[in-house]
Amino acid sequence: MQGPIRPITTPQLALTPTSRAAADKRPGFAEHLKATFEKTNNMQFQAKTAMEELATGRNGNIHETLLSMSKAETSFKMLMQVRNKVLNAYQEVQRMQF
Repeated sequence: MQGPIRPITTPQLALTPTSRAAADKRPGFAEHLKATFEKTNNMQFQAKTAMEELATGRNGNIHETLLSMSKAETSFKMLMQVRNKVLNAYQEVQRMQF
């Protein structure tokens, strides 16, 4: 026979405060947004290049071309949604009365 049922214990998370210097080194929203713009631009360029190569016959892999185009389209749509959310938030702040 086993002993009594013991309560379940949850592990404690070690939350250590980050120093100001460490927090300053992390990229902010603007840097993250800029990186996202650059990544989306690169995907658009890759899709354009893949389409040109397929059209000229230099690349016969239609699967990779369509995949590249799909990634670029999805990335662009997501970027537009982020832009819309940022603009909505900005307009909401502008409507606030102090």
